[in-house]
Amino acid sequence: MTDLPIERRDIEGLGGLPIAVHIVGEGRDLLLIHGYFSNAFTNWVRYGHAARLVEAGFRVIMPDLRGHGESGKPQDAAAYPRDALTDDNLAVVEQMGLKDYDLGGYSLGARTTSRMLARGATPRRVIMAGMGLDGLIRTIGNVGYYTNVLKNLGTFERGTSEWMTEAFLRTTKGDPVAMLHILGTFADTPLETIKAVEQPAAVICGADDRDNGNAQDLAETLPHGRYYEIPGNHMAAVTKKELGQAMVDFLTG
Repeated sequence: MTDLPIERRDIEGLGGLPIAVHIVGEGRDLLLIHGYFSNAFTNWVRYGHAARLVEAGFRVIMPDLRGHGESGKPQDAAAYPRDALTDDNLAVVEQMGLKDYDLGGYSLGARTTSRMLARGATPRRVIMAGMGLDGLIRTIGNVGYYTNVLKNLGTFERGTSEWMTEAFLRTTKGDPVAMLHILGTFADTPLETIKAVEQPAAVICGADDRDNGNAQDLAETLPHGRYYEIPGNHMAAVTKKELGQAMVDFLTG
């Protein structure tokens, strides 16, 4: 399912940084944002989720976050101000002329989705995958963990969480300097803002995933939230066909 005819466009993100946008399919627009250390291909194409959504009648729009994938990866910390990822993805919406669209993301992509809503994005429906309530309202939660990994690469015992995180970074050919700066872009979404989300929202999370807090709490906090449990922990759930199927079920139900 990785041989999709994917179109590549570049848009101008915050400060003019080139943001690579990957587009596949025809139909209703769905903007999907990948997670930290990942990229559009790894998150959405490699395991068949994009293909499943295309089959369901969507044009899937998949940007690479700044510092990730084929987007710009400046080494200067000044290129990663607070909420920069939100600025970039609001620019995707504007420059691609998206009007009637759906919006979602996995992990950091879900957090970016919440920030876009907080700053005025108006999708019809919302997907927050690999995300719990704490991961939106207290983004400082995992910063220490990732800082430790990025500053001590090559020192972790095989099989540990840190070793697996580093292995994923190597798999996606992530830039450690850019990844460290990305931590400075994290911005909390106030609880009251989450409680005011008007859109129908799917919260999709692995049964063993607590990396970003409790996903059921997030679904219950969102006024029109619906919880979908899929197999796996935070790193494994994104590889499961159930992720793409839950997205299709929500968007077409």
